[in-house]
Formats: sequence, structure tokens, C-alpha cells
Amino acid sequence: MIHEVAGDILMTKAKAIAHGVAPNDHFNNGLALELREHWPAMAKDFRHYAHQSHPKAGEIWMWGGVDGVRIYNLLTQEGGHEHGAKPGRATLPNVNHCLRRLRHEIEKGEVDSIALPKLATGVGGLKWNEVFPLIQQHLSDLSIPIYIYTTYRKGQKANEAGV
Repeated sequence: MIHEVAGDILMTKAKAIAHGVAPNDHFNNGLALELREHWPAMAKDFRHYAHQSHPKAGEIWMWGGVDGVRIYNLLTQEGGHEHGAKPGRATLPNVNHCLRRLRHEIEKGEVDSIALPKLATGVGGLKWNEVFPLIQQHLSDLSIPIYIYTTYRKGQKANEAGV
């Protein structure tokens, strides 16, 4: 069940948040920066994971906080691991792979609701009218609420009926 909402995704009551990053992301732009400021351990743990595992675009990495929140980092953007490499743009094939993997994670039954931004459209550079159909394809028939924050309103809770 997909619900488009307006508000601040950091104020969600959903049990998980999913967002797009690069395999070498520094969490210094957009929602990733806000998540780093809210959960600094997540960004530190991601850097450790990336240095150890050298993940590739199209993969996902889940982080669980002590407060029970889960953050699914979807590697929608390109980016190498060599010294000085900068995060690249998102691609639709990467988004497609990430959403397929996210669905698999959701189907494990460990989360009963999830919130996403307009995935891969900010720093990632993709167009929402190309990304949203992929979200619908992979997530719309799931039995949990999927909240997509299509309009950002800092400090304002979204109307997430049923969470």
C-alpha cells in the first residue's frame, strides 16, 4: 500500500526508512546528511562497511539503531572506492536492483511500515516520473504501508494514517 505524504521523513512513525546513497557516500548532502546528523553511528558504520566490503551500486545495506529504527541504504548511485573518488549519479537500473532487494528484505517480515523520499531524484539526479513507476512495480502490492515523502516540510509530521 503506497501512500504519498508531505512532511519531514525524520519524523516518520514508520519502522524503517529507505534512501539512496553511493557506495562511497560521505553522507554530506540531502537526506543522507540529515540522517547522519540524526544517527551519526549509522554514517560511521557505513564508512566501515564500505571500506571493508567495497559494495557496488545496486546493492543495499541495512543499519539498525538502538532505538529500533532501521535504515535501508539503497546504493542507487555510482561511485568507486579508490582514494578521492566522488559519488556519482543514480541510474534507473541501480534503482531497479535496489528496490528488488528492498522488497526481499521487507518480505522477511521484520518491518511493518517503511518511509522513502523521492528516491534518487535529489543528489541522484533522476526524474521522479521515471523512478515512481519502479517503486510501484516493486512495492505497491506489499501488505505494509509504504510512505513516500513527495513533499518535504521540515519539522512537520506527515499524516501517516495506520502507523
